[in-house]
Amino acid sequence: MNKFTIKNPAEIEIMAEAGKRLHEVKKQLSSMIAEGVSAKDIEDKAQELIKSNGGKPSFMMVDNYHWATCININEGLVHGIPTKELVFKKGDVVSIDLGLYYKGFHSDTSNTILIGSDQEKEKFLQTGRQALKKAIDSARVGRHIWDISHAIETVVSKAGYSPIEALVGHGIGKNLHEEPAIPCFTSSEPTDTPEIKEGMAIAIEVMYSMGSPKVGIASDGWTISMRDGKISALYEETVAITKHGPVVLT
Repeated sequence: MNKFTIKNPAEIEIMAEAGKRLHEVKKQLSSMIAEGVSAKDIEDKAQELIKSNGGKPSFMMVDNYHWATCININEGLVHGIPTKELVFKKGDVVSIDLGLYYKGFHSDTSNTILIGSDQEKEKFLQTGRQALKKAIDSARVGRHIWDISHAIETVVSKAGYSPIEALVGHGIGKNLHEEPAIPCFTSSEPTDTPEIKEGMAIAIEVMYSMGSPKVGIASDGWTISMRDGKISALYEETVAITKHGPVVLT
């Protein structure tokens, strides 16, 4: 990851505007998720909306990645390529991950949607939304990254699911991925992890699975899925750390 730098108020203001624009894009894309829609349909609309909002797709600035979104279904966790062959069907759990680059700064966000109704799957997704809310509330000046990880781990594990161990959230700003790394689980003491400071901007990601946390990479070189084929999900917001508490930018 790139080295983390504290953002000044003017930079946070730009990131807030980027996040606001990305939020609107995510909201419109999420409303499109339905039976018979393809991942490419979402991708094409994402590129259109990001451009019309005055930004550039952050993900297309990643080496060798040529799409504005990462779209995954069911056991797919992250980095799924949005192809026309990937057509959504009833019962699918679909995640959309995307970023927007605006006036020199990135924002990053994700959402997961269930097509149709399924009590078990809805409980699973509600757990992720709750974990993200708790994690964001834990991101306060003077605490540590451990506190964010602990919030995610506690909510997810208590519900009987598995936080992902192989992937992390991250700092964000002039680079899409900056330090610090923000795991979904804890493996050390709080003070062994970076202190949360005013002016930080971080992308908090809740990544978890119904089964084992073990993942594998597909032959396309990008898509990361659950090895056991169990359903996974991803929720993410870009958050600014202020002296008054965390502020969700996306």
